[in-house]
Amino acid sequence: MPIQAVIFDIGNVLIEWQPERFYDGEIGEDRRRAFFDTLDLHAMNDDVDRGAPFRERIYAEAEKHPEWRAEIRMWHDRWSDMATPTIDHSVRLLRALRTKGVPVFALTNFGVETFEIGRVRYPFLNEFDRHYVSGHMRVIKPEPLIYQMVEQDCGITPEALLFTDDRIDNINVATTRGWQTHVFDGPQPWADRLIAEGLLTEREAK
Repeated sequence: MPIQAVIFDIGNVLIEWQPERFYDGEIGEDRRRAFFDTLDLHAMNDDVDRGAPFRERIYAEAEKHPEWRAEIRMWHDRWSDMATPTIDHSVRLLRALRTKGVPVFALTNFGVETFEIGRVRYPFLNEFDRHYVSGHMRVIKPEPLIYQMVEQDCGITPEALLFTDDRIDNINVATTRGWQTHVFDGPQPWADRLIAEGLLTEREAK
């Protein structure tokens, strides 16, 4: 079935998201390892992605662990320094698809406030035809409900959706629902997939 819409994840597809790398630079690798081993920071971030207030959730966690208070607060205070840089080739692919008239959606685990920060810093986040942001939807990938909500909202049959995400667990659920999928491991293989699907030419996909 021909692809009727292309769906992009954002973190590590359009914008690099490597908190461990950020903390390595701020507190050193050894202390960062102890920090991440002691606390479930990704679970904390999942709460934000489900719609929990950003500053309130992070600062509350910091108060539970005063020995790590400064480091935890960085997750809020220095968030923009963690969500960087852009993956420029992926951004060009997004824009090339839209130029061709292919509907392009975002399906992303992102907090309400952090997504607004991202939209200001990275204007291309405003260029999607539809935004499916977990913080607003109150459900995160890879929970099946979020994929169902996308299907119901866009009205496109699952087999006509092409979705890329860097996490295999997110991809697996989409695949079980009948979506066409691509595990993102770099922009060039993604460009090659878009060419193979007849959505872009080689020239357009550079």
